[in-house]
Amino acid sequence: MKRFITLLIILINITPYVNGQNRIQGVERLRDMQEKGIMFGHQDAPFYGVGWRMQPERCDVKELCGDYPAVMGFDIGGIEVGDKKNVDSIPFTRMREEILSHVERGGIVTLSWHPRNPLTGGTAWDVSDETTVSSVLPGGTQHYKFLVWMRRVRDFLQSLRGEYDRPVSIIFRPWHENNGGWFWWGEPHCSDEEFHALWCMLQDYFLVEGLENLIWCYSPNYSSRLTEEHFLERYPGDERVDIIGLDAYQWTLEEEEQYKTQLSSNLDVVCNYAEVHDKIVALTECGMQDVANAKWWTEVITPLIEDYKISYFLVWRNAGRHAYYGPSKENADATDFLRMYERKDILFLEDILRKTE
Repeated sequence: MKRFITLLIILINITPYVNGQNRIQGVERLRDMQEKGIMFGHQDAPFYGVGWRMQPERCDVKELCGDYPAVMGFDIGGIEVGDKKNVDSIPFTRMREEILSHVERGGIVTLSWHPRNPLTGGTAWDVSDETTVSSVLPGGTQHYKFLVWMRRVRDFLQSLRGEYDRPVSIIFRPWHENNGGWFWWGEPHCSDEEFHALWCMLQDYFLVEGLENLIWCYSPNYSSRLTEEHFLERYPGDERVDIIGLDAYQWTLEEEEQYKTQLSSNLDVVCNYAEVHDKIVALTECGMQDVANAKWWTEVITPLIEDYKISYFLVWRNAGRHAYYGPSKENADATDFLRMYERKDILFLEDILRKTE
């Protein structure tokens, strides 16, 4: 109890941003790469793909084009309750290995977090109680439980240590898609003030606990309502954010033109803000479900992003034959993906290694 009280006192007085050396180096590397091109990323790339699961040394992207994604994404949902596997049944021991392997080979790692609902016991998608966010804030009924959850996340993040036992730079992207209604931290389920308090509580706790290597990413979902004014309502503040992201999926062929128009409009908003406020921009989740347009890579996504100053775009996971967003040599979009791979401004792992030399 004394430790909890001490932590709360520290949280009230903490300077919002601590400039850890690893974080600064990570941010500067992203800025440098952003000047050279747009990095390609893929979620859960080494764990499973189209027609395979948990086979060592496999990766759909590498098997198709001979190179790894520059960016790999992973999710730590489930770590907060002490689970051995994450929300997608990936053992955290294996995840740690793959994170450190990608960092060691020169790649960049981003982590999202789909925490369970601490009030109801349901999943991150359980929005049955409108008081979940307020319940985890100081004074709320679930606050002490959530402190334990944050400690477990901290423990995992602190275990990500590379050469000479130094912590590695990680892009950390909590509370994503918060302007939607499908997560318990979403816009319909908590006020702007409560969301700000949630973000600050987590960030301040990690800083107090010495996690100065995290590159903080704020990523709302793309939306027809996303004006700068609306964006700023839940934005934690420039002093608390390194990367401004957008999550933006195309679900069907029929919505392709709407997808192009809306994503361009949203990128105008966040890129204009980022330029004025010196922030990095990324398309933090994207993709077309089952890549139904076999030329999606060269006719939709790259024409959309090529004129924007974007650090990376990350497509979601290849969870099976009927739930994939990335490429595979077995699929009809493979030839088009290889055309994108040949572009000098779309960067994979070997590209960022060469451009760093």
